[in-house]
Amino acid sequence: MKRRSWLAALLMTTAGAFSLPALAMEEAPDALVKRISADVLATIKSDAAIQAGDVNRIVALVDSKIMPNVNFTRMTSSVVGRYWRQATPEQQKQLQEEFKTLLVRTYSGALGEVKDQTLSFRPMRSKPEDTEVVVRSEVRGKGEPIQLDYRMEKTANGWKIYDLNVLGVWLVETYRTQFAQEIGSKGIDGLIASLAQRNKSSATAKTS
Repeated sequence: MKRRSWLAALLMTTAGAFSLPALAMEEAPDALVKRISADVLATIKSDAAIQAGDVNRIVALVDSKIMPNVNFTRMTSSVVGRYWRQATPEQQKQLQEEFKTLLVRTYSGALGEVKDQTLSFRPMRSKPEDTEVVVRSEVRGKGEPIQLDYRMEKTANGWKIYDLNVLGVWLVETYRTQFAQEIGSKGIDGLIASLAQRNKSSATAKTS
């Protein structure tokens, strides 16, 4: 259950960042995350459809608020690993689409759990010239705190998230192992087909 909270926390800390784009580009990565978390928490708590797990509302929120703040191409290519360079542009596009759908559908239920959670941040350990940093935080609510760390990179368009660590487990590493096994036995098209089937089954389960 706790590991399902990574997307909820990501929503809490990334949505709304582009409401002040010029300011966001000037902010340190931890300051950016701190500032937007309060706005997003309020949004999620006031949206009954999101809390109920409405996938369409969640997808819309992801597309409009989260994706602009995530280097999803880097995230997907890191998950696919060395096979990414072997994929055609069309296969890369399909992998990104199916992977995003997988994440959204797998973790959509976590949004309903966002009630009284707050975020506590640890001091940043970075230098001004660093272009990649880790922002460390904890999600606090009922029960034990949930470790949540962000790997972020500085780009021409500001800081972007490209990996997440929940309870000591990095998202990219977790899926890289699964995807490598799929590609090794079925190829890239086999992985795409497998992801599409998982997403279809998940959608059917949620509507049944």
